[in-house]
Amino acid sequence: MELSWLLIFKIAVSLIVTLVVIGFFAELSWLTRAKLTATFLVGIILIGILSWPLVSPAEPFGVVSVVAGSVGYGGAITLAVLAFLAGLIGYFLAWPSGREIGILAAPSGLAILAVRSGNMASLCQLNATFAQRQALFEALRWEPIFWLAVVAAGFFGVLIGQKIVAKPEAEESQGDSKSESPIYLKGLFALVVAVLAAQFLIGLFAQDVRIFDNQLGRTVVGQPAVGQIVFAVLVSFGAAGFVVKKFLDVSYIWPAIASAFVTAFAITFYVKQDVLQHLVENWPGFFFSNVVVCILPVQMVAFGTIGSIGGYWLAVRYDYWRKHEITE
Repeated sequence: MELSWLLIFKIAVSLIVTLVVIGFFAELSWLTRAKLTATFLVGIILIGILSWPLVSPAEPFGVVSVVAGSVGYGGAITLAVLAFLAGLIGYFLAWPSGREIGILAAPSGLAILAVRSGNMASLCQLNATFAQRQALFEALRWEPIFWLAVVAAGFFGVLIGQKIVAKPEAEESQGDSKSESPIYLKGLFALVVAVLAAQFLIGLFAQDVRIFDNQLGRTVVGQPAVGQIVFAVLVSFGAAGFVVKKFLDVSYIWPAIASAFVTAFAITFYVKQDVLQHLVENWPGFFFSNVVVCILPVQMVAFGTIGSIGGYWLAVRYDYWRKHEITE
């Protein structure tokens, strides 16, 4: 592939995102930071680079998407296997903090695919008629679940690594646990909170041209740049991860799962038939009824997962800081 200025820009964005995430762990030792960086690199190499020929779109500005046809059956299986390996290797690279850090390997690799991909506007321009656009959004509604499954494959690799090094006594002691029903109820509530919070915050942070449409009675928004999307999704899910840990004391898993449902929520409420038909007939393909609809599923899940994990650990650090500030 020719090294264009656009590709250089996207790779630069990827590196900046990596540094931002490392900044979440700014108070960690240099050794832990090195482990974190190594885990990122494993995901970037295995998924972001090695899998690119299998999932890259045929068109120069095409989209990495199951719906667009760039990810076939073979590519999907390969992604899952590479994500598993990334999580497994990441666990051992980050040991004894493999459980906390290894989960970042798979989404960091997906983040590279996300920034190398074209955007939603390109996909909409290829589906210019109302019938095509309607079928497109119906198919995109649940595509994030596929990308979340890739992240889950990475997490499964982390769990396998943990099983390999776990002591038998530790495994047996896990059986004496309290009822998990309240935990799951809190988790489901956290899922709803994360979906609503991310939907609202992405609308604030992902800014582009906004023009009021008199017939719709609200503004339509232009396609945000990739940097805007990365920033908006990271910060929004970081805030969601922070909130659910701070006030509900649940894991980052729940806001990470929420990243697979924000797209469905936005399409359900903002891409209704009459609105979509009006947009197709009166606006170019790079204008949308809501900014969340402008974000590709792979972008939402990759940066949503990273943001959720970062927000969770920010909340842990905040509680630690408050506790020690009070005691001092």
